[in-house]
Amino acid sequence: MLIKALILLVLLAIVASLGSGLFYLLRDRSDSDRTVRALTLRIGLSFALFLLLMLGFATGVITPHPVV
Repeated sequence: MLIKALILLVLLAIVASLGSGLFYLLRDRSDSDRTVRALTLRIGLSFALFLLLMLGFATGVITPHPVV
């Protein structure tokens, strides 16, 4: 259950980072690099989520359900 909560938190952090990147894109001046940092953070979080999912599948904590 802990890994599922962690996955949900990482997903929420990804959405928040994407939203902040959009906000900085629309509101900052052109020489600011906050948009790039927010989107770079989103990429890092997405990669961490992918690794977390693979770890969950490998350890058996997360099991896929069969297609009906």
